[in-house]
Amino acid sequence: MGVKIFELVPKTEIELSALAGKRIAIDTSLFLYQFLATIRGPDGASLTDSKGRITSHLIGLFSRTTKLMQTGIRPCFVFDGKPPALKKAEQQRRSELKAEAEAKYHIAAKEEDQEAMRKYAARSIHLTKDMVDEARKLIQALGLPCVQGTGEGEAQAAYLVRQGSVWASASQDADSLIFGASRLVRNLAITGRRKKPGQLAYTFVRPELIELKDVLNTLQLTQDQLIALAMLVGTDYNIGGIKGIGPKKAVKLVAEHGHDFSALFAAVKWDDAFENAWEDIFDLFKHPAVVKDYALEWTPPDPKAVTKLLVDEHDFGAERVEKTLNELLHGAEQRQQKGLSHFL
Repeated sequence: MGVKIFELVPKTEIELSALAGKRIAIDTSLFLYQFLATIRGPDGASLTDSKGRITSHLIGLFSRTTKLMQTGIRPCFVFDGKPPALKKAEQQRRSELKAEAEAKYHIAAKEEDQEAMRKYAARSIHLTKDMVDEARKLIQALGLPCVQGTGEGEAQAAYLVRQGSVWASASQDADSLIFGASRLVRNLAITGRRKKPGQLAYTFVRPELIELKDVLNTLQLTQDQLIALAMLVGTDYNIGGIKGIGPKKAVKLVAEHGHDFSALFAAVKWDDAFENAWEDIFDLFKHPAVVKDYALEWTPPDPKAVTKLLVDEHDFGAERVEKTLNELLHGAEQRQQKGLSHFL
């Protein structure tokens, strides 16, 4: 679900080229979910190999990641660890929504309603452990670092940003800002012309850069107050937030109470809305579980490993994979000649 505060925050559209040479920590699970949702057949079914194994996530990951690399971006992929216990209700909610979407998909399939099939198929996505493991293999074969978080991937990505190990976090959600990332890049996986859901019209999606300092200055809040704001409008740990409080009203309430969060949450009757104490959720954002011992290393891609995974194991077209790898390696040589040490 993520924290829904984007209507409040200043954002700047940028070109991919503006990120050349920068290290970007990518929320891997969200990246993969986007590919699974968008790379589908006319009836909404995921693309598969000859053994019936889903390949939509690998198609998107290979195509998009190599594009980012050719632009000069240095991706770092962050993987989720064990979700906090407080996320159990949100996980249950998502599971129920997916089950409902699957049931509606089967009804649409019987009626041969391809429009409905595409809609409900995208809502019933399952990212399995095997898919994640395959994605990790491909990322490593491309010479890119992986960081295995101990908890939420976005919390880990935010930690990398705060430590100066990467320049920004990349995600569609605002959560990494709540976790303290100084910069957030949106739309890194879905840049380009996209069809509007349920319409014949199209829109052009560009990357967006959001700076935490600009968010705090615009809202006239501190980081702790931003956490409180997020909790009022709803997070993955208190679904839906406080009834009747939207982002704008939440800003007003937080400003009125300053840093007296006990008074703030008492005023909005937090205990009547949620079983979990507000202090527990606040602490989860303030002090999330993260891995502090990690190493980031960018190395040249291993064409043999990439080909083995994509062509030999999953039936990708050999010529297309080879062409992409050649373009990637040739581009890296050109950048190094210009003085940009892309793989160092």
